[in-house]
Amino acid sequence: MFKFWGKVRSHNKRGKTLGFPTANVNLYKKIPEGVYISKTKISEKLYPSLTFIGTAKTFGEKRYHAETYILDFDKNIYDKWISVKLLKKIRSNQKFNSVNDLIKQMKKDEVNARKFFNKKTT
Repeated sequence: MFKFWGKVRSHNKRGKTLGFPTANVNLYKKIPEGVYISKTKISEKLYPSLTFIGTAKTFGEKRYHAETYILDFDKNIYDKWISVKLLKKIRSNQKFNSVNDLIKQMKKDEVNARKFFNKKTT
């Protein structure tokens, strides 16, 4: 699969307002758009995560980038370097009819990721 790294940048902080704070990283190589189960490395420690690659179609954005939601993580990592390894693509990028529809799907994506990591540890 794919791996990328970069310095965590502040974007519009929308993920935080949706209940899914993300670490935003600019991408310099083309990775197929979608949502991936991933592992994120910060200071030599690995964390289970979900990563969105692409343009935020629901919000009409054109900027191609990566946003990583690290499960059960609440530290400030702005300006820190992270690396992200994509493990499994779980869906394509899509435009949702409403923010509520997007949040519902994000919650399903999180459940999917947690099941994936629970299977990996047992």
